[in-house]
Amino acid sequence: MRVFVTGGTGLIGSTVVAELLGNGHTVLALARSDASAQAVEAAGAEPLRGSLTDLDVLRAGAAQADGVIHLAFSNDFSSPEALARAVSEESAAIAALGETLVGSDRPFVTVSGTPAAPGRASTETDPVPTDGPVGGRGVAVTAALDLASRGVRTAAVRLPRTVHNEGSGGFAGMLTGIARQSGVSGYPGDGTQRWPAVHALDAAVLFRLALEAAPAGTSWHAVADEGDAVRDIAAVIGRRLGVPVESVPEETYGPLGPVFANDQPSSSAHTRQTLGWQPKHPSLLEDLENIGS
Repeated sequence: MRVFVTGGTGLIGSTVVAELLGNGHTVLALARSDASAQAVEAAGAEPLRGSLTDLDVLRAGAAQADGVIHLAFSNDFSSPEALARAVSEESAAIAALGETLVGSDRPFVTVSGTPAAPGRASTETDPVPTDGPVGGRGVAVTAALDLASRGVRTAAVRLPRTVHNEGSGGFAGMLTGIARQSGVSGYPGDGTQRWPAVHALDAAVLFRLALEAAPAGTSWHAVADEGDAVRDIAAVIGRRLGVPVESVPEETYGPLGPVFANDQPSSSAHTRQTLGWQPKHPSLLEDLENIGS
């Protein structure tokens, strides 16, 4: 299958591209810079120059592919305005990609986050939130899944708050970065809130399985660790960096503060049973041992 991938040079995207190439697919990957294009070529894929805001380029990429995996997101969490702009750009991109595939029965795999379910681990049947700081992503992905009724084999892979590789990535990676800058490995509240996690190499396998086999209009959970207490995550970070571990104000994390403070364990039982996905790589707490001081 010839697959058009957006975000193919990121922490997750680079592993997805390698997974696709290693399993007989060819890849056309969006590249917004010369450096990205070189990285795409070095990985064995073909670059298509353009950014997530170049909707005509996105349509052209989708039109010449047998399937699409969308992973690109600006990840600018510096302010509420920046985050809102990132969500708006992604929403327009998802709509453009989806419309290009209408009536083709080709697969279109998008990405979203695992939802929170009060008092329990969320499952694949729980709806993604459509309000809050990143609610717009939920709206866009829900609209993409609705294209199942218009001849697109849509699927959403829901990623946990931390997708990690060699001790970096995701919300845990953000905690590490803040700890390096501030000299304190902090966590919001009492730290008992739980975050799910997955190794990037395991997540990549699920994206491939969804592309190849997921029925139209379905959602899947790329969750290996159902939920680690944030203070346990902070404790490993603090030990690896040699800094104290303590509770810090929610405001420390800017627009993501309310999300960081939320208890959000998640299950992938249905995904494992249905698609045969089996995570094999280190857990988050194991992987954080790779953090260098």
